Order: sequence, then structure tokens, then C-alpha cells
Amino acid sequence: MTPRLPDPASALAAHLTQPSRDSARTQRRDTDRGPVELVLIDLDGTLSDSATSILSAVRHAYRALSVPVPGETDLRSFVGPPMQTSLLAHGVPADRLDDAMAAYREHYEHSMLEATAYPGVIDALVTLRSRLSPEGSERPETGRSARTAASLVLATSKPEVFAGRITAHLGLDAHLDAVYGASLDESRLSKAAVIAHALASERDRTGRAVDAARVVMVGDRHHDVEGAREHGIDCIGVLWGYGSREELLGAGAVTVVEDPQELVEAIVPDRRS
Repeated sequence: MTPRLPDPASALAAHLTQPSRDSARTQRRDTDRGPVELVLIDLDGTLSDSATSILSAVRHAYRALSVPVPGETDLRSFVGPPMQTSLLAHGVPADRLDDAMAAYREHYEHSMLEATAYPGVIDALVTLRSRLSPEGSERPETGRSARTAASLVLATSKPEVFAGRITAHLGLDAHLDAVYGASLDESRLSKAAVIAHALASERDRTGRAVDAARVVMVGDRHHDVEGAREHGIDCIGVLWGYGSREELLGAGAVTVVEDPQELVEAIVPDRRS
């Protein structure tokens, strides 16, 4: 039997109006934490359907190394997590990892733009940015105001340079305030490290402190949830990507949503009567 899920909006609202146990132990806080100020959103499996472009490069890497290509079920798990982690978990010897990554990236340079935006995600981004920007507010990069707009940024385990090209190709970049991703030199690889990079960069970009209680992560795999949790950030799971309801809830997602418009309502409910 499918478990009954909490209403997405009420589940997130409950978190935003109650201090976490960790926060309560470390400092005195107001119980009302206010609205969301920063949304971190994943790319592969959340905004873009990138399986074809990624998996063709994965197959190429295995064949280049003369290592057996994993089965289709295992290959599907490669979409989302850091590629190095997936390769090592599926038969690539540690001493051949650099070769595998070189072959993968050589192919992916040409296949990455085969990704497509999921139906409804651009409309959802437009609506979300509108709701995150109170009437009369300004985007952070254009100046401060008494009611500064919240930020909507990409946070992906994909190398940042690739993520920038893909979001531009799909027209997603026009609806995002910034793009943050992993580094090619692997110094920033895990989702938690990417989130740390995004939080630090947002402090620099906007000139305001980032309160984890007012940040939300959106993603489709367990590593999105776990990476966010390392920073005390709640994650909303999406079910149109590559992870399952069980995977996301088992990892600790605050709730899961089934379509992009439901995601908007989970983050910033429409309060108009």
C-alpha cells in the first residue's frame, strides 16, 4: 500500500515555522523563521531529462576500457550522483578511474546537449520566481530593497562548466539567478560540497547571510536529500526524475511532489483567495 503523504505545502510550512532540534541546542531563535529565501534546484532528473546524453557517454567509457557495460537498471542509477562514485561502484577499477572519466567526458562534450527540459518545468520556474519576488522587491543582483527577492539557483553534481552550457541551451538560465556545480578537478564533487559552494557564493553575490532554515533543496535522488541534510536544509523530492518515492522518503525528504506545479505550491503556496 502506498503511504499517505503529508500535503507538500503544509509539510514545508511546518518546517519553516519551527526551529530544528539542532538549532534549538546551539542558539535561541524565534519560532517563526519567515519565508523561503533561497531555493537550490538540481538539474539532471529535476529540470532536465538527461539520461540519453549521460548514458551514451557512460557506455562509451566502459567500452573504451574494455570493461563490461552494466545492465540497463544499473545504468539508470548513474544519472544524478557524481559520475566517479557510480563508475567505481559498477566495475571500474580505481586505478582506471581517470581513464574512464577522460573517455566519459570526451563523449559527453558532444552528447550533453541532447538533454531536454521536462514538460512544465520552465513554466514552474517562471511562476516560482514571481512568487519568490514580493511586489516592489528587487532581484539581489540589481540592488537591495526593504523586501529583497528570494533567489532561485541551480545546485548540481554535474561539473559547473557543463551545467552552464546545458541550462543556456535549454533556456533554463534565464529563470535562474546562478548556476553552481561540481569542479572538473574533483575538489568539489559531492552534493554536500556543491551545496556548500552555492551557499558561500550566494552570501557573496547577494551580500546577505544565508539561514539554512529558509533554504530549500529540490532534487530527484537520495544524494540530493542527504547533501542538503548535511547543511540542515530540507529537501523536496520530485517523482518525474530518476529516483523513487521510497528512495526519496527513505533518505529523509520532507515531502515528494508529482509534477512541477505541485512543486511550486510546496515551496511558495498561492495565498490568493
